[in-house]
Amino acid sequence: MVQAHEDVDDLVRLRRQLHQHPELRFTEQQTATVLAGRLAPIARVRTGVAGTGLLAEIEGHAEGPSVLLRADMDAYPVQDAKQVGWASTNPGVCHACGHDVHMTVMAGVAARLAADPPARGSVTVLFQPAEEIPFGATSGAAAVLADEALRDRRFDAVLGLHCWPDLPVGTIGVDRVTAMAAKDAFRFEVTGRAAHAATPALGRDAILGLAGIVNLLHAGVARSRNPHELVAFNIGTIAGGASQSQVAERAEATGTLRTHDEAVRARLKEVIERIARQQAAALDLGLRFTWANEMPPVRNAAALVALARTELPGVVEVADLTEPPLTTDDFALLAALGPSLYVKLGVTGEQGGAPLHSGAFDVDERCLGVGVAALERLTRAVLDGRLAAPDGHGDAGAGRPGPGDRVGAVEAVRA
Repeated sequence: MVQAHEDVDDLVRLRRQLHQHPELRFTEQQTATVLAGRLAPIARVRTGVAGTGLLAEIEGHAEGPSVLLRADMDAYPVQDAKQVGWASTNPGVCHACGHDVHMTVMAGVAARLAADPPARGSVTVLFQPAEEIPFGATSGAAAVLADEALRDRRFDAVLGLHCWPDLPVGTIGVDRVTAMAAKDAFRFEVTGRAAHAATPALGRDAILGLAGIVNLLHAGVARSRNPHELVAFNIGTIAGGASQSQVAERAEATGTLRTHDEAVRARLKEVIERIARQQAAALDLGLRFTWANEMPPVRNAAALVALARTELPGVVEVADLTEPPLTTDDFALLAALGPSLYVKLGVTGEQGGAPLHSGAFDVDERCLGVGVAALERLTRAVLDGRLAAPDGHGDAGAGRPGPGDRVGAVEAVRA
């Protein structure tokens, strides 16, 4: 079943407009202008949140629960490789992680809520800058939390979604507990002593030392984890040296460690730093080791997982995701604002798809209506008080749709 949506053409137009004009982290001015212009007639809009972000607030007819919906805004620094009419016009920048879809879905939910305001409660839609985080840079979610617009606020539910190429269009994936992994980024800088390549004994080769550390780290992490522990370790960049005819005085590498379990995370961080320091010392090299962008895992609140399993089958296909991925997202930090749920939006159609962060990444645009239907259903369920109480005696399930409420497939999206 692929969810229909009466405004699918409008959603497609917005998504393609955003996709054609992507902007990198904390430079999303045009993106914010487009969204603000669209939302200002239907919601109370606040711009300049964490620099380039914005909030759109919709009030119900009476006081009640509060929901925060989050969409990330920034694009990824990769060349768009697609031969389509909506390809990026910004060289080297592309919405290769689906943030254009996320923004479109949340704008669509806002429009539906504004057209039929809830009986009670309020909805705040956050368009967050800078989810993509280079080494040592600021997280957009952290910047939002520090902004006065959201400081000290709390919500009954914090909801978000992410494009997921592993799932077919028409499907929403719900992780049982962990929706995204923890990520710890690191850099190690090796310092030696420069010398002419003809007299290497007079120097200390930083590149040779770095190469040894890289090999030992891969082996050390592999042998320090148990088979059942989900871990991803990567060295992503290496740089160093000044000339082909010089023994290198300096070299550096960056990478990431991704884990789910906090004990495993702590153990492997200690292993990584210890191996790097010991190997550098053994080769009489200096080492500066730095951790950065330490991001906790995204954990789904049990009550919201239960709500999704109760509410969503009436509107979309639901996939029970049993093995959490090793991707990461700073949505994790927004759990400070209230119980959170991060679901996966199936985006792959019959023609197949490309992975996230690829210049070839694109979506079956029928996913837009699916995302709107799912997030609107969850939002209204929270506002209607169907979120189960911690003791399990809430009225979750009241007003659930029956089989007759299922909506047929949307007609082919217009090219």
